[in-house]
Amino acid sequence: MDTNTSLADAKRQIERLRKLILQHDRKYYVENQPEISDPEYDRLYRALKDLEGKFPKLITPDSPTQRVAGKPLESFSVVRHRVPMQSLDNTYSADELREFDARVKRFLSESSVAYVVELKFDGVSVSLTYENGRLVQGATRGDGERGDDITANLKVIRAVPLTLDPPKKGSMPKLMEVRGEVYMPRPAFEALNRERERQGEPLFANPRNGAAGSLKQLDPRIVAERNLSLFCYGVGEVQGRAFSSHTEVLAFLREVGLPVNPHFKFCADMKEVIHFCGEWDAKRKKLEYDIDGMVVKVDDLDQQRRLGFTSKAPRFMIAYKFPAERAVTRLKEIQVQVGRTGTLTPVANLEPVFLAGTTVSRATLHNEDEIRRKDIRVGDWVRIEKAGEIIPQVVEVVKEKRTGKEKVFRMPARCPACGGKVSRDPEEVAVRCESLTCPAQIKERLLHFGQRSAMDIDGLGDALAEQLVAKGLTKDLGDLYHLTLGQLMKLERMGEKSAQNLLQAIEVSKQRGLARLIFALGIRHVGETGGRVLARHFGSLKKLAQASGEELTHLSEVGPVMAQCVCDFFRLPENRRVLEKLEKAGIRFEESAPKLLSKRLAGQVAVFTGELAHCSRAEAEDLVRSHGGAVGSEVTRKTTLVVAGDSPGSKYEKAKGLGVKIINESEFRKMIELEK
Repeated sequence: MDTNTSLADAKRQIERLRKLILQHDRKYYVENQPEISDPEYDRLYRALKDLEGKFPKLITPDSPTQRVAGKPLESFSVVRHRVPMQSLDNTYSADELREFDARVKRFLSESSVAYVVELKFDGVSVSLTYENGRLVQGATRGDGERGDDITANLKVIRAVPLTLDPPKKGSMPKLMEVRGEVYMPRPAFEALNRERERQGEPLFANPRNGAAGSLKQLDPRIVAERNLSLFCYGVGEVQGRAFSSHTEVLAFLREVGLPVNPHFKFCADMKEVIHFCGEWDAKRKKLEYDIDGMVVKVDDLDQQRRLGFTSKAPRFMIAYKFPAERAVTRLKEIQVQVGRTGTLTPVANLEPVFLAGTTVSRATLHNEDEIRRKDIRVGDWVRIEKAGEIIPQVVEVVKEKRTGKEKVFRMPARCPACGGKVSRDPEEVAVRCESLTCPAQIKERLLHFGQRSAMDIDGLGDALAEQLVAKGLTKDLGDLYHLTLGQLMKLERMGEKSAQNLLQAIEVSKQRGLARLIFALGIRHVGETGGRVLARHFGSLKKLAQASGEELTHLSEVGPVMAQCVCDFFRLPENRRVLEKLEKAGIRFEESAPKLLSKRLAGQVAVFTGELAHCSRAEAEDLVRSHGGAVGSEVTRKTTLVVAGDSPGSKYEKAKGLGVKIINESEFRKMIELEK
């Protein structure tokens, strides 16, 4: 882009790019007819992002670049649904569908009723509220009356339009609650579980659990990586527009740009409904997403209103559930696997049985709570099914086959891989080994320790870490600082020059500072920000190691969960031995104030928002301090300067509202003379 582009020119280009991107979003997610390739789409997106980066005042909340928030949430707030999101009654046979039809006709005193039949998506029900066509809020179903406000997470799902297209006839509703289902496509689910397996994290049992677990994330950036999607299937409260039938509602939702699944059918009677449900029982495996049945709805909205609701479910619709393919076999043994992040996962060893096209001999049991809930014992005969047609899982115990010889299972108190003591995270069901010397997790600990935002050991990548562990050269983090040139040169693709460079990077890492060391140790729930907070308060690793839970929770940024994890980490003898090795190797255990380079930012209180191109957030904050300024985490009346990177979040809007000076990253770097 021409550096002399005027504000007016930039505005025109930004509006053109936004319109183009939204058109292609509609073609892809709503019409299922993409017109450009992914690389071409990415080029349009980057062009818009670059322009908005140079002209941050032109950024609007509904821009395609504003889907991802810049900072994780602390918690979800609660939303009350304007119209309750009730659950559905279920049917499991054609006869039960006929009974439903008879009930509807009796209640209405009518001899014929038409229905709409839709696929029943196996995902997470959500509500999207649009005011004058603009997305203002998104929420989970929750208990039907109240749900969690997950607006930030829904905004990162590209199938969710931030603004709606104007309808061809009539007006856009002033307010419209759209009901839909967030789901995880099978390819995305399989890729996510492969990555979780590689990281040693518990696998999601099925795509629905994957979608639900993703929407519970407090960091929308994680949700954005999960490739979730959405189908809309109805409305709650609508102000400013009336509809007469459900088919009319679906047509309107699609017209204004909301993704509506194409596989629905208007059925004149229950005979057509039953035939259509039977068709999809046979065809459902060809879809790239999971469905577990069909939803049958009375089409006429006046009839729906007359039918009304019971205390639990609407009378005008019902779910027809497909039968799941299951098998019965004997559970011979429960083994506990240790993942690469220390998670202990119980796995059932089964007598081999054929199920859904493959022979199954192992099944996940997820965690100890799940085993207790289902009362699964070693020696039990169990009923298994493939969750989402993919991962075998134990559904229930066939208790009538018990002999009394079955054994109750208990999770081990010691890690099967290293013998270290295990602990349970207060906020999770997972049991973990936190030992720095556990062989099952040393590779991932090495990679975390050496990453850029931690000790920044250039050259310590996946392949090298794999070799260091396999050859027995690094049994814990302390061994990194005792590697020799001769040892490294014996490794594959490691010449003398590469080995020397790695040793030099390891040596330089000794001076990274306490904050980065704390983060690098991989203490559960202690991220980069947590590392800086703890380093600033305690000043040394030894003081931190001696801190009590009460002392830790006195810090406003530290909650009881993080405090417990910190105490547990330093309490382990094997971890203290590794820390002694690191200290003897010359790692800095004391925090030192950043060197004052100038007083150019004296009196300034700076806040950063958005992604920075030239350095990390932590490095940028250090730059402010080294030039005499202070750093804030939130925009307040004391804030004097906001530095906006790519995709700035709510801090940007708050700064505008308070009249705080806003500059981009390039202007910030010029202030401290890093650029001319």
